[in-house]
Amino acid sequence: MIKKILTSGPKRLTRDKKSFPVAKDTPYQLVTADRQFDPGESIKTITCVVIEYFSMDYARFKDFILKYKLYHIPFWLCYHLVWLTINIGGLSEVYDYLRFSDTSPKFYFYVVFQLIAVYFNLYYLIPKLLHVGRYFVYILAVLGTILICNAFITSGYFFATLTSGRTLFELFGVYPHQVSQIYFVWALPSTVASMTLAMSIKLGKNWLQTEKRRLRLEKENLETELKYLKSQINPHFLFNTINSIFALIHKNPDLASESLVNFSDLLRYQIYECNDEKTALDKELDFIENFIDLEKLRLDQGHTEMQFDIQDHTTCKQSIAPFILIPFIENAFKHVSKGKERHNFIRMTLETTNRSLQLHIENSKSWDDQASKEQPKSSGLGLKNVGRRLNLLYPGSHSLRIMDESDRFSVILKLEW
Repeated sequence: MIKKILTSGPKRLTRDKKSFPVAKDTPYQLVTADRQFDPGESIKTITCVVIEYFSMDYARFKDFILKYKLYHIPFWLCYHLVWLTINIGGLSEVYDYLRFSDTSPKFYFYVVFQLIAVYFNLYYLIPKLLHVGRYFVYILAVLGTILICNAFITSGYFFATLTSGRTLFELFGVYPHQVSQIYFVWALPSTVASMTLAMSIKLGKNWLQTEKRRLRLEKENLETELKYLKSQINPHFLFNTINSIFALIHKNPDLASESLVNFSDLLRYQIYECNDEKTALDKELDFIENFIDLEKLRLDQGHTEMQFDIQDHTTCKQSIAPFILIPFIENAFKHVSKGKERHNFIRMTLETTNRSLQLHIENSKSWDDQASKEQPKSSGLGLKNVGRRLNLLYPGSHSLRIMDESDRFSVILKLEW
């Protein structure tokens, strides 16, 4: 019975001399019964708080059930009742057997001692022996547990004779000297079956938990690796861009100022807009265009042919891994030939649709391969990293072809959304 009525402010609600706290954010408090209140609003308030109270009780009850694994009880009851139903008949026959039959005490010996053997195996033998690799000792311990448990179950047949005042032959159709039949033919198969079932469930559950933990660790490692690869790409890009601006300062200060503006836009995108695993495709394409404009200022356009064609045919919002294309474009600008005696070029075609992205970029190379031989081993780190990122982020949905010929270097990349 509710003793008091709620209106506003967090106090306590009393029910049958027991009190329980009302949540702090509940806009009600306790008042005396003679105080003015809105009956409809008060009934609604009381209903909400009572529901909250019983919800709290249910949560505590659920925690208690899970903590002490009481949900195992109905499982084992159902398990043994199923066997009784198979051997005896319908539920009414099972009820009559358990209540009136003189042989029913042996059933309780089955239930009690099989449960003891099962949980001794699950919560002692498996953690202490099986999980630490002592397999031979574990097998011997399980066999010993089964045999001892079976001996107690067999004694249940003799206990039934004591409680009923009848002989073993009258109850079960066997004589005392035929105890081996009770032990090995009747009791042992049932004990082995219950132990096997429990071990299968326990080991299957452990395997699922281990597999879930492995997948979670694999995902965490994958995310860590992607962040590491991305952190390698970004400083590499910044280093080359700063070098480009530094070169422009001496050649053309006005163009250097313009490049700094573009560079600030690039940094803004890099720092604030591409920290997720995927970024909007249109923003990434804008970033690429700004990057190309910045790199164009560094090269002598009078001696280098540059063709860049970016076609966005998407009609819906697509996303892409940030900086997944830049290393190829950056590599073309970095390693394009610069000799005035030959034709230098960078050509790029980038086309996007609702289903895929295709990038084709090529650049001329110097006739002299000595420069490439003298480059440090880390010079190809960017392309190696982007190849690794493609394998991690687009497994089975990308194709990458890199052709390193004598006079040119070309890349053909296709991504599928």
